[in-house]
Amino acid sequence: MDELACTELGEEKWETEIHALNQEAKVVLRVNTLKTNRQALHNKLLQEQIETELPAENENALVLSKRKNIFRSLAFKDGLFEVQDNSSQLVAPYLDIKEGMRIIDACAGAGGKTLHVAALLNNKGKIIAMDTEQWKLDELKKRARRAGAFNIEPRLIESLKTIKRLEGSADRLLLDVPCSGLGVLRRNPDAKWKLDSAFIEKVKNIQQKILNDYSAMLKKGGIMVYSTCSILPSENELQVKQFLENNKDQFELLEEQTIYPSQGFDGFYMARIRKR
Repeated sequence: MDELACTELGEEKWETEIHALNQEAKVVLRVNTLKTNRQALHNKLLQEQIETELPAENENALVLSKRKNIFRSLAFKDGLFEVQDNSSQLVAPYLDIKEGMRIIDACAGAGGKTLHVAALLNNKGKIIAMDTEQWKLDELKKRARRAGAFNIEPRLIESLKTIKRLEGSADRLLLDVPCSGLGVLRRNPDAKWKLDSAFIEKVKNIQQKILNDYSAMLKKGGIMVYSTCSILPSENELQVKQFLENNKDQFELLEEQTIYPSQGFDGFYMARIRKR
């Protein structure tokens, strides 16, 4: 892993990121704007002896001043926040969402970003949250009930037929694909002993397949966001470049962004792509 990252990022850059990935990760909350606002949540948490800071770079985020079991708090049980890193909170807004849109989150998992999309839609429009594992979608249903998000339809991906039924139907498509997780290593420090080149090659093949197969669900003129929690170019901009080369007349890259752990939060990559 060290050799791979050094080759892809350069020795100096990788040394900087290694240092950042060896620091303790901050605990960041995303304010659920369907139910409250940041100042109100900050005050409510203070009443429960939970101190938070208000980062200037994100008006809907709170950072815990010190680690605490916040899942027992009344604010959590009332659905006033989700635990979600600041970098991860940048992904849903990257979709450039407007109220009333039809959004497909095709790699929804347990729904962290799905719930953020629901808040941005203000419960207007529709979200189809898809995953290949039913237990993750079941967890999403529980979280959506707690958050007061009522416009989410979980849908299990049983085969490519599930994808084909939704062809050309989405105004926005989120592909938060499986990845090496290199950008969030400080949250999963044991992963550094488990990652190997065979796994990374396998996940890169999955990423490209998801891009090619799932992009069919996007309407003409619609926008797709491809995202990972990796900082490796081979999982990020090179994957997007390959996809665009394979679909030259159909898609165009509007913007891309890499967020590095050395910037203070998790490592993430996002690309905004439009269907012509």
